[in-house]
Amino acid sequence: MESNLTHKFLDGLGENLVNLGFITESQLEEAHQEMEGSDKHLGEILTDLNFISDDKLNEFIEENLKIPVLDLDEYEADPNLVNLIDENVARKYGIVPLFEIEDVLTIAMSDPLNVFAIEKVKGITSKVVEPVMASKKSINKAINNLWNMENSISRVVDEIDSDMQGDEEDELYFEKAASEAPIIKLTSSIIEEAVQENASDIHIEPEKNFVRIRYRVDGVLNQVKTLDKNLLSAVVTRIKVIGGLDIGQRRLPQDGKAKFSYQDRDIDLRISTYPVIHGEKIVMRILDTRNVLTSMESLGLDDSTLLAYRRITSSSNGIVLVTGPTGSGKTTTLYSTLNEVRDERLNITTIEDPIEYEMEGINQGQVNRMAGVTFASALRSIVRQDPDIILVGEIRDRETAELAIRAALTGHLVFSTLHTNTAAGVVSRMIDMGVEPFLLASSVRGVLGQRLVRKICPHCAAEYTPPPQQLEALGIEGDGDIKFIRGEGCSKCRGLGYRGRTGIYELMAVDNKIREMILERKSDDIIQAAALDNGMRTMRQDGVVKISEGITTPDEVLRVS
Repeated sequence: MESNLTHKFLDGLGENLVNLGFITESQLEEAHQEMEGSDKHLGEILTDLNFISDDKLNEFIEENLKIPVLDLDEYEADPNLVNLIDENVARKYGIVPLFEIEDVLTIAMSDPLNVFAIEKVKGITSKVVEPVMASKKSINKAINNLWNMENSISRVVDEIDSDMQGDEEDELYFEKAASEAPIIKLTSSIIEEAVQENASDIHIEPEKNFVRIRYRVDGVLNQVKTLDKNLLSAVVTRIKVIGGLDIGQRRLPQDGKAKFSYQDRDIDLRISTYPVIHGEKIVMRILDTRNVLTSMESLGLDDSTLLAYRRITSSSNGIVLVTGPTGSGKTTTLYSTLNEVRDERLNITTIEDPIEYEMEGINQGQVNRMAGVTFASALRSIVRQDPDIILVGEIRDRETAELAIRAALTGHLVFSTLHTNTAAGVVSRMIDMGVEPFLLASSVRGVLGQRLVRKICPHCAAEYTPPPQQLEALGIEGDGDIKFIRGEGCSKCRGLGYRGRTGIYELMAVDNKIREMILERKSDDIIQAAALDNGMRTMRQDGVVKISEGITTPDEVLRVS
């Protein structure tokens, strides 16, 4: 059991954080609700809900308990100390051995108040133990670096017989190979490393003489490894097995899904195969629930846009649309919106494809075309379920669009997504689908257009003078005195100069003037001009602001906007 000191401090933690303005009363109340039935303490819950950052919480604890806080990303633990503590103990208690001076062992802990864990380490090592504090995320990363090195792709490949061969049509051979430990370990290592890198997709691509593995990190594909071509069929077969696909079918594309356990997290995988000239290409989409649900404040909306968006989403009826290409963060925005507006007094029902995050208090449904469940057919049923708020994953056709509009016109608030280049482009896109302008004008409350840009790595950020043509492309007037920030590349960002992503946005609130333009079938350009006159900032303009604030770079803004 943890000491009374631990319980006493954690019991007063929430009240102190509220009094000092770190969190609000409502956030504390929600965190207490999340704690019911959980073995996590309040601090962990608050950071999981993104109500407070690890850094802020650690700073608070350091000031109150005088326990040093260490940034493990800036510190390299001694690998020679790995044998002192069992990996299971390290993961259970969140412990990383850092260094040893005489008989004093300094360890980093995510919960340095856990006296039982400290006594456990004392008993195992027979040493005096001094704890320092680090974030849970950095602790997990350090544990992976210290104990999981033997599971890296390179080491696993070295264990596999490079002469593994078999007839391309010999299904039994590759089925047997796929069930053996080396191939299972290799496949797991590919997925684990992708999760560690916060990749959104894994690409396994056969070339003539080798297999290329690439991860999409922060929206950009990067090659991480090549494999011997002889391993392709066994790896593909293994992935088909975990995805429930037909291992004997190599000439037609297939889609499947699987769950993958990584540490204490369940990772959903969406698996797609596609026959290409040198074999079968595999793409695995990684759906990590930790990266989906986030607070509205952390999306990257500026204060005025966030305030206007909240005003629109607090409507009792109408349609709110989020637009952008695939991979632009639309789902994250909608989940964050639902997380904010959900209330036990409201019936919120969704139809999604797929369900990327299970949200308590929300009735979530999934498209199942084999069973005849489409966006349109599900929407017909949802409106008979007495909903207050409806989320339609995507409007793809006239039928779905008209059903969503009619639901909005009969007193429901509807959220959905659409693939358009700009917020104003929604009008022509919906009319092209066959939606009548009068229905569109009377139902749409607002449209949020968005893109994702990579953020500058804080560890290697440096000033530079942008070339004149870059300033011209951004619409910035100035001379050689203008300075911007960019990442020079370091070990923390794998030499890319970027780490993490944020959004750039444009919010078109539909007022009476824009409604008249919709009824008159005005062009997108004219409608956008009216929105700009009404105070809208374009995605490009929002990007320029984020460049000036040192958040992203001109190259990123020009790439996506």
